Amino acid sequence: MNAPEIRLIGADGENIGVVTPQRGLELAEQAGLDIVEISPNAKPPVCKIMDLGKFKYEQQKREAEARKNQKTIEIKEVKFRPNTDKHDFEVKMRNVMKFLENGDKVKITMRFRGREMAHQNLGLDLLKRVEEAVGETGKVENRPKTEGRQMTMMIGPSK
Repeated sequence: MNAPEIRLIGADGENIGVVTPQRGLELAEQAGLDIVEISPNAKPPVCKIMDLGKFKYEQQKREAEARKNQKTIEIKEVKFRPNTDKHDFEVKMRNVMKFLENGDKVKITMRFRGREMAHQNLGLDLLKRVEEAVGETGKVENRPKTEGRQMTMMIGPSK
């Protein structure tokens, strides 16, 4: 603290007022605590009398809680082929729905081999079936697009 005066808050949260930094240190020593600068950019800077170790511990706990509550969105991939049969389609769709309900994005990949490239309309029809099966659970973020021998579509969870 290099300010000529500081606004001091007591250990119980009461406003002591504007004092010199030396007076603030004296009050903190009398209470057996430390003086912590809460808001250095304020005029005058705001300081509080508290236990520095306890303050750092509480701050770490708050940060850890915030990190824990953050949900990382993963991109899950489900691969189809143009000739995927009914039961395989249903099993893969169950996985797609589960991923979307967990809040993850799903990348649907349609893989073409050999002569299947000549029948890309079959793959597009299957991707449209996937889109219809997802319904209200998810929304298509990227429409089907062809990249080399595969067609991809991205589906995100609907809020």
